[in-house]
Amino acid sequence: MENKPKIIVTGGAGFIGSHTVLELIDSGYLPVIIDDFSNSKEWIIERLCTLTNSAIMYYNVDCKNYETLHEIFTGLGEIEGIIHFAAFKSVNESVEFPIKYCHNNIGSLTTVLKLTEEFGIPKLVFSSSCTIYGQADELPVTELTPMKRAASPYGHTKQVGENLITLIKKEGAVILRYFNPIGAHPSGLIGELPNGSPNNLIPYITQTAIGIREELKVFGNDYNTSDGTCLRDYIHVVDLAKAHVKALMYLDEHRKTNTFNIGTGKAHSVLQMVNTFEEVNQKKLNYKIVPRRAGDVEKIYADTTKANNILKWKAKYGIKEALRDAWKWELNIQGMRLSA
Repeated sequence: MENKPKIIVTGGAGFIGSHTVLELIDSGYLPVIIDDFSNSKEWIIERLCTLTNSAIMYYNVDCKNYETLHEIFTGLGEIEGIIHFAAFKSVNESVEFPIKYCHNNIGSLTTVLKLTEEFGIPKLVFSSSCTIYGQADELPVTELTPMKRAASPYGHTKQVGENLITLIKKEGAVILRYFNPIGAHPSGLIGELPNGSPNNLIPYITQTAIGIREELKVFGNDYNTSDGTCLRDYIHVVDLAKAHVKALMYLDEHRKTNTFNIGTGKAHSVLQMVNTFEEVNQKKLNYKIVPRRAGDVEKIYADTTKANNILKWKAKYGIKEALRDAWKWELNIQGMRLSA
């Protein structure tokens, strides 16, 4: 085990991070999770151990804590790379608490960049977002689509993060611009675990379907789209997790810092997602159209040609599989609630 390349995974107990840990282990890496569990649960580590039949190293630390991270990195010895997920991620919450988002998201990245330089860590994969494009003039967006003024403080922190990386790390970094991660591991053992009321569509759908929420709020039906609701590029979290492994492999051969869109290249509306969930899971949803939400972009979806050709990565799953897996995860969580 010690001969396997060590990869620090900040936020590794979170939604995307936990799925990426599984893919790293499956690909022969030794992930080391650093997470303060502010947006995750410590029992996720136990689930990861069950799924991989192995012990997983983790540290309960805030990624802004430079001194403690320095001590951890020193004790780990040679580190092959860092995948940096640790960030607050709610567009809606960031509008309400912009300083909180800037302090956490930019502060944690600057700490990671400092440690990367001090310890000579050759690889960095950064978790960015399609929110950096704002409302693009042309769709689908490519990696050359210009950044616009971000529609939310969350999007702004990702723009700043990308700029910091491209300024500081001319070599050895991959920036992955995620579109909309959904779904869960097919086992139903790990998935998206929002604190309080969900800010993302799919957990709101599943919590409404299972009876935790009285109704699903659809924010706006007067957008310039086929059914008036927002369009997004929804990607299964397992596909997204695999892209991080491909990014590390890319950096084995290519040192120059590069950026990739990670999506499916297909756009689906909010109401399409509602209807597909009902179809796949045979479960009716109570939903209500409400006014638009601050910070939301009307429509966005990816051109993934660059990732397909250069990273040798392509999304495998569609929204039906993702909505099936998300519901399986919700049922698992409900079982835990009832037995608690």
